Amino acid sequence: MTYCVGLLLKAGMVLLSDTRTNAGLDNIATYRKMFVFEEPGERCITVLTAGSLSVTQTTIARLREAIEHPDTAEDASIMAAHTMLDVAEIVGATLASVRHDINSKMEMSKVSTAASMILAGQRKGGAMRMFLIYPEGNFIEATEDTPYLQIGEHKYGKPILDRVVTPDTTLEDARKAVLLSMDSTLRSNLSVGMPLDFAVIAKDACRISAQQRIEPNDEDFRAMSQAWSNALRDGFLKITI
Repeated sequence: MTYCVGLLLKAGMVLLSDTRTNAGLDNIATYRKMFVFEEPGERCITVLTAGSLSVTQTTIARLREAIEHPDTAEDASIMAAHTMLDVAEIVGATLASVRHDINSKMEMSKVSTAASMILAGQRKGGAMRMFLIYPEGNFIEATEDTPYLQIGEHKYGKPILDRVVTPDTTLEDARKAVLLSMDSTLRSNLSVGMPLDFAVIAKDACRISAQQRIEPNDEDFRAMSQAWSNALRDGFLKITI
């Protein structure tokens, strides 16, 4: 399993993913689930992935191949698409195609080929947009009413986002919100694990403004996690019923 989250704010987009892949209690590995496609100043596209590793890796590989060989994959390069909506349609169609191909091969083994993605980005002259792409290739878009999207094991990290995130949230507070959302998930589900990949795309920058890999021994993350635990405990003790 996994947990990925993206926030769409007036100031920019904030993205976070874990890296754990779990194929059983004795088969746990680390794989990157955040992928960046960037032409600084012109367009920046980030894809977060969850679900079947074979499906997501093959989808990313096909997207990269289309970028590297645009002549053999007409209208399939996300780096040549005119709008972020076109990008979402390309990613959705690629995901659905890959899933169909792999599903036909895995049908007898009854192995899940479900996979989903968060797509976030901006091209020069266009608006920031963020989409959740479903296994079938269809998608929904983040809005001012719901300025965040999640995939994977999302239920543990959702309450804090519901309470604190609005379109006016600053990038600094957004970083804190997604990290605390991930911390809640890490504490409640063993199928989500560190290290974490974090990225920020500031509005109209059309490039990655900040990027960080947070390792398990990161002192700042540990301190934040402990401070959050203490704050929850203190708040709980202060409430009377």
